[in-house]
Amino acid sequence: MGRKVFVIGVGMTKFEKPGGRDWDYPDMAKEAGTKALADAGIAYNEIEQVAVGYCYGDSTAGQRALYEIGVSGVPVVNVNNNCATGSSALYLAKKFIEGGLADCTFALGFEKMEKGSLGIKYTDRAMPMQWTFDAIVEKRGFTASPPAAQMFGNAGREYMERYGVKAESFARVAEKNHRHSANNPYSQFRDIYSLEDILAAPMIHDPLTKLQCCPTSDGAGAVVLASEDFVRSHGLENQAVEILGMSMRTDFTSSFDSGSDMKFVGFDMSRQAAQDVFEQSGKGPEDVDVIELHDCFSANELITYEALGLCEEGKAGELIDSGAVTYGGDVVVNPSGGLISKGHPLGATGLAQCSELVWQLRGTADDRQVEGAEVAMQHNLGLGGACVVAMYQKAALV
Repeated sequence: MGRKVFVIGVGMTKFEKPGGRDWDYPDMAKEAGTKALADAGIAYNEIEQVAVGYCYGDSTAGQRALYEIGVSGVPVVNVNNNCATGSSALYLAKKFIEGGLADCTFALGFEKMEKGSLGIKYTDRAMPMQWTFDAIVEKRGFTASPPAAQMFGNAGREYMERYGVKAESFARVAEKNHRHSANNPYSQFRDIYSLEDILAAPMIHDPLTKLQCCPTSDGAGAVVLASEDFVRSHGLENQAVEILGMSMRTDFTSSFDSGSDMKFVGFDMSRQAAQDVFEQSGKGPEDVDVIELHDCFSANELITYEALGLCEEGKAGELIDSGAVTYGGDVVVNPSGGLISKGHPLGATGLAQCSELVWQLRGTADDRQVEGAEVAMQHNLGLGGACVVAMYQKAALV
């Protein structure tokens, strides 16, 4: 580990359905980035390195978006790691400071998406997720359902087969996250649904109904990071949040040859990244008060409880059924509404997760505030594959 790294500014747009607002990706980036800089109380020309994340866009779209905020000649790196793109930009921006290359960096992420389920964009070249796709098809075949829903739905099926979890437990994940999003003005959806509503929604891929699947979204997020010297020299001790640990893991051989649907969709990446962060931070799952977890589908949130050490093997169904992962429970998971309800603009998601956790640790999350939140955890997953896990704590610099 190198120097300590702190979040000093965060910002995001409201997440919107694709085409639901008259804006383009530079507009999204400007809004989120300007908010983050204003939150940090610094000018763009104090930024020394930038990482910009997006999945759908041409070559230097990161620079095009960034130039709406400032043009200063600093290095800008464009990042694409599928659904973990936003946190990958954050990871890189942290490394710049940790390694002594900069004292203040900027992570920006955005996405302008097409309506409907994700599909293959390029058909004249190798598919990045080919190994994952082949493993899944060999195990359970391929249906007319959207591919991502099949992948994560199959992981949910495996968990059901192993441990006897019922479909209602997956639906409770969605019920919780839709209920949480009602208090989040940045959320794409803010409607509350009953468990019965969620179970009765159109089936996408058993056991996943439509209300258990994240939507495609437009939006942006931004985070300003700084070294301890920068925090102190700018008098930002009272708002700084320390990144106690952060790990990125990519696929293991088990992601393809294990025969496990859960491992096909990144269970081992999640588990190992979490273990890395526990070691780096000196914190365990029992210390965490609030989590933003990559719930692209309700099945992934449920199986990830186990990967993050929130419960023993096979006990994830009991964890959600007991109310332990919502307000009044042991830890609040996805107070923002998560991807299922807040939305999922791929390049922005990881930075929106960071923003939410910073607000929670500062005590400024308004109606969705987790009482007494002191330690927070982030989990952002992309198939093909990458997983980023981070641990945060309000800085003890004053």
